[in-house]
Amino acid sequence: MRIVRILGILEPGGAQLSALRLSAALRGHGMATTLLAGDATAPGLELAARYGLPADAYRVRDRQMLPSLQWTPSPGFARWLGPRLGRADLVHAHMVGAWWAAARVLPPEVPLVASEHNEMCWPGRDHTPQARAAARRVDMFFAHGPASGGWAARIGLDDGRLREGRSALEGLSAEPLPGLPSPRLTFTGRFRADKAPEVLVAALALLAAPPPAYLVGDGPTRQAVIRLVAACGLDRLVRLPGWSYEPARYVAGASVHVVPSRQEAWSQSAVVALGLGVPVVGTAIDGLAATLGHGRGVLVAPDDPHALAGAISRVLAGQRPDPGPGRAYARQFTPEAVAAVYAGAYRELLTRRAAPVHPDPAGTPAEA
Repeated sequence: MRIVRILGILEPGGAQLSALRLSAALRGHGMATTLLAGDATAPGLELAARYGLPADAYRVRDRQMLPSLQWTPSPGFARWLGPRLGRADLVHAHMVGAWWAAARVLPPEVPLVASEHNEMCWPGRDHTPQARAAARRVDMFFAHGPASGGWAARIGLDDGRLREGRSALEGLSAEPLPGLPSPRLTFTGRFRADKAPEVLVAALALLAAPPPAYLVGDGPTRQAVIRLVAACGLDRLVRLPGWSYEPARYVAGASVHVVPSRQEAWSQSAVVALGLGVPVVGTAIDGLAATLGHGRGVLVAPDDPHALAGAISRVLAGQRPDPGPGRAYARQFTPEAVAAVYAGAYRELLTRRAAPVHPDPAGTPAEA
């Protein structure tokens, strides 16, 4: 099967990593992937190449380009996609800018699968009306998190086409990097306002005896976080090693992993930590509340450094959730398990498209 996978934006991030891991794992199901992107960064292109998926991009940028094709319908992007979709057996487009564009130009006989990995909090203009029109062309829609699922239902996709999205994870058997201190606290993710790393720094400043903390990642708010760390007098405790291809090696063996997000449809960071048996403290928002619910983790209000500091203190003092349920939950999201789900969905669509249409034996209804 020839799959064309389209990303609204290709950069180092959780949604992109999940799509790349899925594409690599689908090779075991006889499915070959061609990767296309709307916006791409050089690090994003490099990341795709590491998974054996050289990408073709509509435009390559080295800084934030607005309006982003993650969120924005672009007729130019659609025209660019058109000739690149001709040999596809199936197209899977991730992020509204990608599946809107694909819906405009994809031949009618080719199934279109769409995915949303984030809460639909439009950073600029709300393009829900355009998405509603494009949704008529979507054959199956995977929503990652309650908010995106609710939005998909509101644009008419709750008629049998809506499915629960699954992200593919790596690192569930990671070993700690040598030389890491114990106890230690970890955060892994984008340095961006929605991930709220600065709230974690503020919480650390409230602890009487904060442990060494590793904030692993990169992004537009990194310099602001570095300044806050210095202002709080935490320079000797907080390490910021930058982007890592193996963030789970920092998390493995940690005393507590923190996910202080303001928005979080489904946290790969949290689930990797659960899979490693590390206690997770996170915010009670959207999909993160479901992930850490049922006793799997510890939930606090978002944007509340005092509540976050209190939860971290209790975990460090030994009040930890049973790691068993978290480990079991995380095993659903290995690349192999996730690829089996999507391979089945893709085959279902192709079988449905190939089924012959039989005439109604009763004939056409008589005119009234």
